[in-house]
Amino acid sequence: MKNATERILMCGNEAMAEAAILAGCDAYFGYPITPQNEISAYMAQRMPEEGRVFIQSESELAAINMVFGASATGKRAMTSSSSPGISLMQEGMSYLAGAELPAVVVNVMRGGPGLGNISPAQGDYFQATRGGGHGDYKTIVLGPSSVQEMADCMALAFDLADQYRITVEILADGLLGQMMEPLTLEPKPRRKLPSKDWALTGHKSGQQNIVRSLWLGEGALERHNEKLQAKYREIQEKEVLCEEYRLDGAEIVVVAYGIVARIARAAVDQGRDEGIPVGLIRPITLWPFPSQQISRAAEEFRLFLTVEMSAGQMLEDVRLAVAGQAPVLFYGRMGGGIPSADELLDKIRELTLSKR
Repeated sequence: MKNATERILMCGNEAMAEAAILAGCDAYFGYPITPQNEISAYMAQRMPEEGRVFIQSESELAAINMVFGASATGKRAMTSSSSPGISLMQEGMSYLAGAELPAVVVNVMRGGPGLGNISPAQGDYFQATRGGGHGDYKTIVLGPSSVQEMADCMALAFDLADQYRITVEILADGLLGQMMEPLTLEPKPRRKLPSKDWALTGHKSGQQNIVRSLWLGEGALERHNEKLQAKYREIQEKEVLCEEYRLDGAEIVVVAYGIVARIARAAVDQGRDEGIPVGLIRPITLWPFPSQQISRAAEEFRLFLTVEMSAGQMLEDVRLAVAGQAPVLFYGRMGGGIPSADELLDKIRELTLSKR
């Protein structure tokens, strides 16, 4: 790797991989699937160079369970995959949640359902933000929109995972993973994190630690779930991130995340050049979702347009946040279709004309 202060050109997948190494990732386990293969290929070279663990597992199921095992010993562990592979990991992610083990999972989304295709999509939003597996649990979900942000969010992901003993999922897509942009890679200052006194160390002396998600005593599982829910409420209070762009005087607010937010930003700029009062809200944490920010915006702005590369999944969270204070409309593309800035601008013009 070049000097950390230099601007270098990397694709999003490789940027996330190198940023994970800078963030102190001790172990990577993964199984190949397009369009995230650059992550595992990069880790296969770099992790051994750093004296750390890289294993290409026999399947996605094996990968997530290897993450479980490494995390249980207190190591920073991660995996990456794309949509069908992430689906296979859901049982393991539920076990991670039940055992309160920190982990980082990268999903570079592709078109679905089923094997679908290898084009970028955002159809995994429900799976990521609703837990995905069985039981009442949550994962923190980050939705970067640039190669630089993909790199930056890796340090945050590992810190959040360790702070809350939770899985953090980075929800990217095939376009972000493959595109190349200049960025700066440098170690990020870490949060003040709690000690991992819960980890399995193999020491025979001292207090015995047990990592488990099985609670058979009367009322034990309910008490454990209440503890988890309290943790999720704390995360919702403290860890919401979103960007507000050109909202001054806006009458139409576009809500989009990831690569679509990049496209929407261009449409907003073009609309403003034409005198259209349009702005953008970009959720960065998809869970916890910036409901309060959108709710406050709904008190001021008259119309919301949610844009996604899906049939409308984040749309539900926007509607819940707006709570009937303003209309919430939708524009989406599916199966690897990517909306253009011109498409979105045409939709914004249409909405503007319909209200005159």
